[in-house]
Amino acid sequence: MANPTPPNSGTTSDATAAGDPSSASPDRRRAALIASLQQRYATAEAGGDAEAKQALFREAVYLNLPPQLWQGGDSDAG
Repeated sequence: MANPTPPNSGTTSDATAAGDPSSASPDRRRAALIASLQQRYATAEAGGDAEAKQALFREAVYLNLPPQLWQGGDSDAG
């Protein structure tokens, strides 16, 4: 008789395959945060929402992400 093995054997690769956020690399997390800030900043800029932009700056300071990483690229033209 065969020894039945449950499909989730509890190995560390199972947590990674399941998309456990604590297993994501810091670089991937940082890239996702920057992409989120970029998207939300573009939306706030397009809508002229100064309060939303101010909130994004506060969030970025908390996350230690300088504005140059997520703002529009107009400042590097000089």
